[in-house]
Amino acid sequence: MNISPSIKNIDDYIYQANPSVQPLLKEMRVFIKSLVPEAIEKISYQMPTFYLNGNLVHFAAQKNHLGFYPGGSVIHLFENKLKNFKHSKGAIQFPYDKDIPWDLLKEMITYRREENLNLKK
Repeated sequence: MNISPSIKNIDDYIYQANPSVQPLLKEMRVFIKSLVPEAIEKISYQMPTFYLNGNLVHFAAQKNHLGFYPGGSVIHLFENKLKNFKHSKGAIQFPYDKDIPWDLLKEMITYRREENLNLKK
């Protein structure tokens, strides 16, 4: 999805996304915020981003999937649990026609939170 230069925040991003995926984008945002309430929301790399001592996670609406970007360390650590999903060094694809693995996302986001908080020490 090409993002307009007028997109300044996550609300704008969701509003300009395909209406069919807006509920999922809203759900993802609320889910991440519930796990990391101290994180700052912003747009980075043209994607909704949660920031805590650095970029924490990104997500993005793609044509056929929700892209989730937790960073390479998470992909490596959780690789065995990602066998059913197309993924690369830093990205995971969650097809729109399949259920989102919320428990797995919780594990990954919680890990990233701790990882980023440890950067501070």
